Amino acid sequence: MLSKRIIPCLDVKEGRVVKGIQFVDIRDAGDPVELAKVYDEQGADELVFLDISASHEGKKTMIDVVRSVASELAIPFTVGGGIRTLEDIKETLRNGADKVSLNSSAVQRPELITQGADYFGSQCIVVAIDAKYDEDAGNWRVFTHGGRTPTEWLVTDWAKEAVKLGAGEILLTSMNQDGEKTGFDLPLLKVVQEVVSVPVIASGGAGSSEHFHEVFTEVDADAALAASIFHYKETSVQNVKAYLKEKGVPVR
Repeated sequence: MLSKRIIPCLDVKEGRVVKGIQFVDIRDAGDPVELAKVYDEQGADELVFLDISASHEGKKTMIDVVRSVASELAIPFTVGGGIRTLEDIKETLRNGADKVSLNSSAVQRPELITQGADYFGSQCIVVAIDAKYDEDAGNWRVFTHGGRTPTEWLVTDWAKEAVKLGAGEILLTSMNQDGEKTGFDLPLLKVVQEVVSVPVIASGGAGSSEHFHEVFTEVDADAALAASIFHYKETSVQNVKAYLKEKGVPVR
């Protein structure tokens, strides 16, 4: 079994890290540069930075903040939010990101996935999927624009399509579980892992070290991402890794 990755996520709005519950009730969580330094020192395997206002408000990712965060990091750094063109991808990677995360723009312009993968390689292209359970469809539906806009895509179909187009990784967020701290959405993760061959990062619902153990042993996710439990010091990356090592889960 490959080492499992623990990834803190910085949701950034207007230059500050924020966190909500099911994509609403947003509250401040601190300075992105300071938090990035803390997570690097704690032994995080990677860091994800998402400008959550960029796609909705039609502005570009805050490149200056990206540059400042990247200057403090020795670990891989993924940046998303407001990346709409190949030029945006180039600019983001030039300013210190190792990977870009495409969400709304990938659904609207799927060719952007292929353009980025052809130019930089699939390893640089993460497709982020925000999924919410649709009772009528009996399946999870893909949402865009920070969870505001439902699409026609079912999550399994879009995940398969994204990988076919060149995505090297899927960042899968359960909108139902986001911020709830009741555990990752294991059924959602299972259905997506069954249809794609690339790594899947579990996101949405982490509330304890036990939840990371569940997602790595019951679903075999490649990585797990969390925000509020790290930002508000309910636990730390070190504590989660120590717990996983104790349980026999390989971590770096």
